[in-house]
Amino acid sequence: MEEKTIYNGSIFSLNQKTIQIKGKDYLRDIIRHPGGVGILVIVDRKILLVQQMRPAIDQVTLEIPAGKLEYGEDPLQAGLRELNEEAGYTCKELSLIQYFFSTPGFCDERIWIYEAIDPIPVKNRLSMDEDEEIECKWIPIHEAYEMTRNGTILDAKTIMAIDHAILKEKNV
Repeated sequence: MEEKTIYNGSIFSLNQKTIQIKGKDYLRDIIRHPGGVGILVIVDRKILLVQQMRPAIDQVTLEIPAGKLEYGEDPLQAGLRELNEEAGYTCKELSLIQYFFSTPGFCDERIWIYEAIDPIPVKNRLSMDEDEEIECKWIPIHEAYEMTRNGTILDAKTIMAIDHAILKEKNV
């Protein structure tokens, strides 16, 4: 059906789309977003989390290293870039844990979560984005899991990654 762009920003666009339900037209607001990627990094039974201010919720968060994709960018390559930029790490490979739509009721953002296999510090670290101020923290897996349960960690991709780490640890 018909869709038109209302706003084009640096991170997303807002479109209005006419849809039909039971023969009647309805207008929907839709956020178009290129997607994102997050990386679970575990070393010595500790998870690497980044602490940063998130203006949209006016809170400091703890999250797995992550970033926005450029339109058409391969999520795996973006994951390696973000792992280097935010954490100063690289890895033998990235293993896909899950991908999901963040808020499919009004947004097409898809987020890929990977696990870094055999992570190691990089020799040549890429520069972080100019507007990023990030502090890396290594948190024991079970402590991170508890933080998802007591409301300290509220970011969905991070909760999913930590749950994956807990399940993986139980199956080892």
